[in-house]
Amino acid sequence: MLELKSVKKAAVYTLGCKLNQAESAAIADGLKKIGYEIVDFNDLADVYVINTCTVTHTSDSKSRQAIRRAVKKNPNALVVVTGCYAQMKPDELAKIDGVNLVVSNFEKQNIPKLLNNEEFIKRISSAVEIIHKSEPDSFVEMPVTDYDRTRAFIKIQEGCSNYCSYCIIPYARGKPRSCRPERVISEIKKLILSGYSEIVLTGIHIGAYGLDLKNRIDLTKLVSEIVSLPGCFRIRLSSIEPKDITLKLIDIIESSGKICKHLHIPLQSGDDSILKAMRRDYDTAYYAELINYIRSRMPDIAITTDVMVGFPGEDEDAFKNTYNFCKKMNFAAMHVFKYSVRHGTIAANFPNQVSSKEKEHRSRKLIALSQDMAKSYAAGFRGKTLEVLVERFLESEGCAEGISDNYLRVVFSDQEGKEIDKGSLVDVKISDVRSDGKLLGRVEEKINAS
Repeated sequence: MLELKSVKKAAVYTLGCKLNQAESAAIADGLKKIGYEIVDFNDLADVYVINTCTVTHTSDSKSRQAIRRAVKKNPNALVVVTGCYAQMKPDELAKIDGVNLVVSNFEKQNIPKLLNNEEFIKRISSAVEIIHKSEPDSFVEMPVTDYDRTRAFIKIQEGCSNYCSYCIIPYARGKPRSCRPERVISEIKKLILSGYSEIVLTGIHIGAYGLDLKNRIDLTKLVSEIVSLPGCFRIRLSSIEPKDITLKLIDIIESSGKICKHLHIPLQSGDDSILKAMRRDYDTAYYAELINYIRSRMPDIAITTDVMVGFPGEDEDAFKNTYNFCKKMNFAAMHVFKYSVRHGTIAANFPNQVSSKEKEHRSRKLIALSQDMAKSYAAGFRGKTLEVLVERFLESEGCAEGISDNYLRVVFSDQEGKEIDKGSLVDVKISDVRSDGKLLGRVEEKINAS
């Protein structure tokens, strides 16, 4: 039986979206505050927390693999499972050997509190427990004071009511709920003062931000308030739906030097009949017009996307339409994933399911296209200057690596060969593109240091 006094090290593993990353950071932060040392998931720990995803069968499988890795690493450790998989199938996860605690999405903020209770620790050491809470009426805050990485993720929104026919997330995350704007601003001010140079706004459906609040604020107004804050920092928007991108938001992104020139705009399919069956609220003509307009305002902006293959009824012609449309849109990168039946969704009962073999074939074709487009996009920055967030210094190579505001990985050196501060923003003149797609460059000017 594990005694509380012996619990000193904890590891947190995250699967899925940036919102999960933000929530995992909050869990880790809470564990630090009650005396745990946070270690890498591959290290020996007394507690392992796995924050799961259930978007696809692959996500489920990876979640189970992570659990078994933790159990194998230390059979005597406490294994805590939370996230969307835990929300949807707690009993299934509780049956995995070595799992001690399964916590729903709506209770995950209390994991540090639970693990600070000696009697509770003793109880779950001998018998697995499931903590399942119904959906809350309002936004549940999970603030973070200390991130282990150079970028900070702030949760501004939770939940979704779109109910796309393939998606289980509205059932796993509940209805849209927004963080009060004054709370968002307060948290961002703290992060800026703590030296974070990039802050990522996350949520399940950030375009729905403010719809549940009474003070008539939306994402555009929130972003305009954030960029008016003093300090040297930049804001990155996480995934945003096509119909949520307004002309005013585009105006702010173009005019402000504090918003990363990168938008992740999910497409899902390049075939109109499939989009309709998916219950997406746009067609390819609308999507193309939006992308073309954004690029007319900001030619160098990175547009990345999500594309699904093998949705029920996607025949060869429909896939060709998707392939050709993606090629026409010339994305900076694509996240390609295969449709998975999610029981409880509308599409789970659709006829004309696509075979696994065909899904794999189509996935490979789109991934190859994505790689070609990514190389082409990166090559367009030879001779240009990009703002880069320094993520690590490679001592053996005498150079640094970081991420540009348009989401390109850059390897670069200082003109004087000095070490470059982690967490700083620097202007880097790009000289070439490596075979792995990373850009090469040299620092022109330091903007700030954390």
